[in-house]
Formats: sequence, C-alpha cells, structure tokens
Amino acid sequence: MTIDLAVVMPVYNEEECIVKVLESWLNVLSDLGMKFQIIVLNDGSSDGTQEALQVFNNDNRIEVINKTNSGHGPTILIGYKKSVKLADWTFQCDSDDEMKPDSFLTLWENRERFDALFGIRVKRNQNFARKFISSFSRIIIRLLFGAGVTDVNTPYRLIRSKVLGRIVQYIPVNTFAPNVIISGIICKFGLRIFELPVFHENRVTGKVSIVKWKLWKSATKAFWQTLFCWATIRNVDYRST
Repeated sequence: MTIDLAVVMPVYNEEECIVKVLESWLNVLSDLGMKFQIIVLNDGSSDGTQEALQVFNNDNRIEVINKTNSGHGPTILIGYKKSVKLADWTFQCDSDDEMKPDSFLTLWENRERFDALFGIRVKRNQNFARKFISSFSRIIIRLLFGAGVTDVNTPYRLIRSKVLGRIVQYIPVNTFAPNVIISGIICKFGLRIFELPVFHENRVTGKVSIVKWKLWKSATKAFWQTLFCWATIRNVDYRST
C-alpha cells in the first residue's frame, strides 16, 4: 500500500542545521494528518552530518540513506526513483533551510487539480554568475520544451509520483541538474502546473559547494545534458508513455 507523500531531501555537509530542518518538516507534515516518509540522502558528507542524523534512528517517519558522494543531481534521482514506488506524491526540498516548510500547506491543498506544483523562489540574493545561469536555464527550457515553469531549478516541488516516474526514465543517472530537465519535460508534455511564490533566505550555516569556475563548468555540463534529454524525448507522446 502506498503512502500519501514521500519527501526527497539530499544532504551534504549540513551538520549545523539538519536536525532543525528535519524537525521543522516533521512538525508541518504531522499536522496535516497524512501518511508520509522523509527520505534523507546523505551524499557522502565529510563533516558530522551522518552522526547528527542518528537522532532519528528510531523515527519511522524518516529513512536515512548514507551513500558515497555522487553529487546533488544524481542523489536526487536516487531519491525520486525510490519515492515514486512508495507514495502517491513526491516532494523535493533541500536541507539548507533556505526555503521553509511554511508554504508547503498551500501546495498540498491545491494538489488535486495539478500534476506539478512549484515553489518559486522570491527575494533570492544571488551573485551575477548565478543570476545569469538561472536566467539562461529558464530561456533554454522555454526554447526547447516550452513555457510554463518560472523557476526551472527550484528545490521546492510537489509532483504526482506516477507523472514523475514516467519522466525520470528519460534522465541519465549522472545528470547534474535533473530538476531543470524535469521542469522542461513537464512543460513539453503539457501537464497542469501550479506556481507559488516562496520566500528564499540565504543560508546561515554551511557553505555553497559549487563556486567560481566550478559553477561555470557545472552549468556547461548541465546545458549539454539538457540538450541530450531534449533530443531523447522531443518526439515522445506523454499519453503513450
């Protein structure tokens, strides 16, 4: 029997805030009276994240998966492939506490009329490089797949698991930014989209893992992977998948 919701949360070096973040999500989700599980994927953290997560060892609402480091994108895909078999809905959020659980209720209350519901980051403080890459990603997705999703890489997304399960089969396991491609495929297939502005706060713990030249290198990789996926699905009819 499936549960209502599976939350996919990748974690990397977040020992300072991970317990607080998980407790805040547990409080919000428990108040909704649903059956849920949070899948925490510890992506080879080199700090005390693994030890911090042990406080939840006896909490059956949380499953902690400690894995070798493979990067944010591949880690999310592992979580997605697990969640779509477990729950009717999949929600992905990051573990850095930049987007709070307060807005989730609005997404959840509107889910029945939509296939994918996105929290659009507002008040986001980015440097020039990240602003450029975000804008460029949105333009590329619109040109290749069509319009529909404003914040194509938002880490605050609720998607029907049966829809997400069909989509992830087209995405290679080593994809750097699968959420960007998933947003594009949702647009391409003409699925029902809901968007909600969600306040974004800069992190106060930990540090950004991709900076300077690595950011541009990663963006280039994501661009070519997006082109590859577009070529793979451009003639696919969603109704036949």
